[in-house]
Amino acid sequence: MTKAADPLDRLTPFGWRGGVAIALLLSFVSFVVVGYFTVYWRNADMDFMVIYNALAMNDGGAQAFFDHPAYLTILSVKAWFAGLHRLGLLDAWTLSAIPSAADRIGFDAAMTSAVHAGRIAALLTAAAIIVAFAFLARRLVSDWRIAMLGVAAFTFSGGVQMHLRILRSEMIAASFCILALMILIAAARRACLARPLAIGVAALLCMLGLTNKVHAILLIAAIPVLVLPFGSAASASVAFWRTPRAWAAVLIAAVAALAAAMSAWPLIAAGLDPVNTAAAGLKPLLSGRFGVYQLGLLAVIAASTMLFARLWRVSAAELLTAVLAVVAGAGLGLSALDLSYDINDVVVVLNPLEKMITYVDAPEAAGSLSGAIGLLLSGVLGVIRRYTFILQPSARPTVVLTWLIIPGIVIAIRRGERQAAIQATLLMLAAVGIDALGVRRGLKVEYFVFTDPLIIIAGMILLDRLVDLSLARFAYPIGATLLVLHVGISQAEPVKMALKRKGPEDVCEWNNYYMPRLALPWCAQPNGPPRT
Repeated sequence: MTKAADPLDRLTPFGWRGGVAIALLLSFVSFVVVGYFTVYWRNADMDFMVIYNALAMNDGGAQAFFDHPAYLTILSVKAWFAGLHRLGLLDAWTLSAIPSAADRIGFDAAMTSAVHAGRIAALLTAAAIIVAFAFLARRLVSDWRIAMLGVAAFTFSGGVQMHLRILRSEMIAASFCILALMILIAAARRACLARPLAIGVAALLCMLGLTNKVHAILLIAAIPVLVLPFGSAASASVAFWRTPRAWAAVLIAAVAALAAAMSAWPLIAAGLDPVNTAAAGLKPLLSGRFGVYQLGLLAVIAASTMLFARLWRVSAAELLTAVLAVVAGAGLGLSALDLSYDINDVVVVLNPLEKMITYVDAPEAAGSLSGAIGLLLSGVLGVIRRYTFILQPSARPTVVLTWLIIPGIVIAIRRGERQAAIQATLLMLAAVGIDALGVRRGLKVEYFVFTDPLIIIAGMILLDRLVDLSLARFAYPIGATLLVLHVGISQAEPVKMALKRKGPEDVCEWNNYYMPRLALPWCAQPNGPPRT
């Protein structure tokens, strides 16, 4: 078969850089057509909550939203607004700059400019994450064309396409953890001198992700196990880590870990203090004490790291340096809460599962072991229905990839590619498990960013090992059809949101709680929302 007839070449006609640029360009076009100009109150949950906090904090006030807790999202929008104002591009950058509800025209104009600025921040955040995903995807597979298909699948996944036009906490939280996983997979496959540093960066990203959305704890818990089967003969420590000089690096890592731990310890103590947790309305998940499962998670991370070292011939010096790098990275990430300290943020981040339980549809059942198992099994059945797409359609084109991945795992086993099969299977099981818990909150399109990348990475890994399947007779028409469907289905929810005609009156239900200093015209006046 000639190069021109190769299905992978035909599916990636713009090359690597051109393909990434086209993906970003199409996302920008979609953002402009159905996103940027949508009436400012259309996506009020959570656009209003994030923007209100940014405006209030720029006015010298305190953060008022701590639900999960959107910490980095709020701080980034706050800084973005301040930067735009310094450039003379945004007048409505503080709460005091927003006219009162009595001035309907002035209020609409100010809030429209603030929401538009916030949406641009969401677009830029998504674009940066897509570029980072592309950079790391090239390091996970040997063929850039497979990486390009993975980038296209990620860019036009339902969650990413939704998040690039709204302000929510999931995008940063999930993507930071996914990027951390990709860094760890690359580090696991091939040893290098700076591998402990890469592991520390991954730990930093995971902790920063957790500070933005407590749901990230599920991904963080899965990552140590997911990385285990990615070792190879090339994973053994390089020569430096087997020499006496390596212990100097251990000492440097120990100093960094000690400094980071000392910086983070006051936050840990405050976050687990029973007085503070009681004030936040949280109840301990296990043994009537806070901090139990957190210690268990640390034990899993340590055990997985040592098991990887034993399986793939990592030296004691590099192992110890890597563990210290994890402590340093996690401590530094947690210390980010000091940038704008509030005890409510600290309590939520340090007790993620306790906070998550308050949001499930059956919190009483989740409080017992048998009830939690029942909810999980119910969630798994719900996920299976959604993954079929036929039994329960959704704006989630990535699940269609499972129709190829599951047969791909079987083929890999039959061909003796058992390691690739194990890697893909664990990624899929992690996706199912996390989605099963997400079902308890309806598994909204915004939650897809936590698990769609796991499915995409599984597909990339399998195709990289079974690349000859791309030369099959129907490979190109199937691939082209899937690409078109993927892009098309990813736009379903944004278009639905833009065309929705329901007014913003439901915002009035939580306006006084989440935005106590901002009266909304349609809540304060009987004339309803502004005409669009």
